[in-house]
Amino acid sequence: MTYEEFPYSYIAIEGNIGSGKTTFTERLGQEMPCNLLLEQFADNPFLPYFYRDPLRYAFPLELFFMTERYKQLQTLGIQGDLFHHLFIADYAFVKTLLFARNNLPADEFRIFQKLWMVLEAGLPKPQLLVYLHRPVEVLQSLIRQRGRSYEQNIKGEYLQQLQDLYFEYFRSESQMPVLIFDLQDADFQTNDGYYQEMLRLIGASYGPGVHHIRIQGS
Repeated sequence: MTYEEFPYSYIAIEGNIGSGKTTFTERLGQEMPCNLLLEQFADNPFLPYFYRDPLRYAFPLELFFMTERYKQLQTLGIQGDLFHHLFIADYAFVKTLLFARNNLPADEFRIFQKLWMVLEAGLPKPQLLVYLHRPVEVLQSLIRQRGRSYEQNIKGEYLQQLQDLYFEYFRSESQMPVLIFDLQDADFQTNDGYYQEMLRLIGASYGPGVHHIRIQGS
């Protein structure tokens, strides 16, 4: 599939921790003539400390993520070239708000939300948001497999809270299409049928709102 066949020029790939969003986005980038925007999450110096002491490090963690994502996504507006190139990112800026809502105390979140709204107003919006959904127990297994030391103690309750926030947001989103891929434990890295089906579905046109699809490989 070529860029000209895609009905969208800016696609955001989202998912819970361990869902495979970056792996999927990178493969799209290898096979599609597109501009990739990959989050450099490992550059956040507060990430390892946050998992050890969330209350102390949540605010600087989320503030760092927000400013870095903003700087990266702002380049889309500067380039002003969304009509001539395909951009695919492994996150949407709303992720910043959802994680902050989950991680911050209410008073800190109110401050953070005001900053987020100012920055978000100046960013281009994805024309399609793709969410890779997996059950929490599958996410935990995948997190263990990829072996990042600071992630190994992430609790199932934390992953469930994030998942609930994503789906709460999706129910309120009426301006753009949200394509939810129910992957269960489907491995699109080793089973090309899963990947090809996901690619085919991303290339279709959707109206605003949620579109929930169970992925069946061939």
